[in-house]
Amino acid sequence: MIKSLAYIFGCLLIGNIIQTFLHISIPGSIIGMLLLTAALHFKVLLLEDVKAFASLLNKNMAFLFVPPGVALINYIDMLQSNLLAILGSCAVSTVLILVVVSLTMSKLDPTPANDE
Repeated sequence: MIKSLAYIFGCLLIGNIIQTFLHISIPGSIIGMLLLTAALHFKVLLLEDVKAFASLLNKNMAFLFVPPGVALINYIDMLQSNLLAILGSCAVSTVLILVVVSLTMSKLDPTPANDE
């Protein structure tokens, strides 16, 4: 567990260091996630190396969204006045994400799905 935690937070730390020193507008957490993905893809890290802590994070994902959800209450007036624009942008971005992910996955894994 400690080893997988160290790998995940190590990638996060490296991502934050890269973002800080290169002044990139992409958040360090995203850069760290891309580094972790690349390390897993190129087998620098194995899935078993990060699976224990990643599973723990995945099981408690809902708990991690509570503080940002509570913080939204501070901005309820702004959210109410811009509700239509927020919902519209959420709908459009959701469709765009679904299209991009499906096109990306079809390029990366061209084998047809196994229908059982």
